[in-house]
Amino acid sequence: MNRITPCLWFDHQAEEAARFYVSIIKNSKLGATTYYGDAGARVSGREKGSVMTVTFELDDREFVALNGGPLFTFSEAISMMVHCRNQAEIDEMWTKLSDGGEEGPCGWLKDKFGLSWQIVSPDWNDMLRDKDPARAERVMEAILTMTKPDLATIRRAYERPP
Repeated sequence: MNRITPCLWFDHQAEEAARFYVSIIKNSKLGATTYYGDAGARVSGREKGSVMTVTFELDDREFVALNGGPLFTFSEAISMMVHCRNQAEIDEMWTKLSDGGEEGPCGWLKDKFGLSWQIVSPDWNDMLRDKDPARAERVMEAILTMTKPDLATIRRAYERPP
């Protein structure tokens, strides 16, 4: 068990969202589901017997999806960062996660549930932390022009001579 487990608050789509995420991310699986009993239903206003939480793992990291009602919604203040190995993986993650959602700038998107995701490559941060500030700046400038990341364009910006 993870010591820290993120809990994602949904209106009523916890089970649907968990199944969606597990279908996209490799090394993932559904876990236990809990249901509202009398006490929880009274306090939450949810129907007795309806899904309360769904535990799931994404790439061996535990999460909980909670059906808590419409009181709270997601914002960009929290996002899931997916480190992709290559352009094909970026394309796949981008296509699947943005389906029914909304594409944003610089590798950000919102899925159909409103959860924000960042699609990045493992070497992206290394390039942005390069000792040569001009190289790092060229990479940032390239990233800022994109929605879905284009690794070839980012690498050309990084490798371009001054």
